[in-house]
Amino acid sequence: MIEVLPAFAPRFLEGLVVNLEIAMASLAVGAAAGLPLAALLASQGLPARAASLIVAALRAAPTFVVMFFLLNVMPRDYAPFGVVVRDWGMIAVILSQAVYAAAYIADNGAAALRSLRAGDTAAAVIFLPSLARAFCVLLMSSGVAAAVGIPEAIFITIREAERMPDIADRVALCLTVMLFFAVLMQSAFALIDRARSRLLRWLERSSNPAGR
Repeated sequence: MIEVLPAFAPRFLEGLVVNLEIAMASLAVGAAAGLPLAALLASQGLPARAASLIVAALRAAPTFVVMFFLLNVMPRDYAPFGVVVRDWGMIAVILSQAVYAAAYIADNGAAALRSLRAGDTAAAVIFLPSLARAFCVLLMSSGVAAAVGIPEAIFITIREAERMPDIADRVALCLTVMLFFAVLMQSAFALIDRARSRLLRWLERSSNPAGR
């Protein structure tokens, strides 16, 4: 397997860029939908109850089901606002991921708003590192794009493994990629936790300047 790595690594990194693009786009779309829902959840009365039902539905929607539903519903020759869309598969993946992102942002955003109104700035600001965690989750789950042939990192890994005649090499390649993602995600979560701790310490010092 060692001999294929020099050629495989650049293609894999190109695929990883696609994963990053999917995660960023999904988080952006999720924020556009989730932040208004967060404001409604943090309100009172009928708007809060309606938003709660919507968020519950978003939270329960399986990503795979949403993705394939969108792929089968969206006509291939549909051109919204006269714009011809070349890759409905990518859009379906982004929107299916955005469903999770919207529910996550709505839940955490509403909690942040309630904390802010209660005067607990520290608890409210935790919403920011929670967005970074959501991005990491979206990055990992963006591998579902392989199911519709989008050339992201998992798709490229599967294609490379299929070309290997030796099953031991296939297993070794897959384990290497799994180890890469494990290290990447654990490092990212460690950085997020460190940033969260520093942010909380900074807020504590800012709110209590006499205790410096």
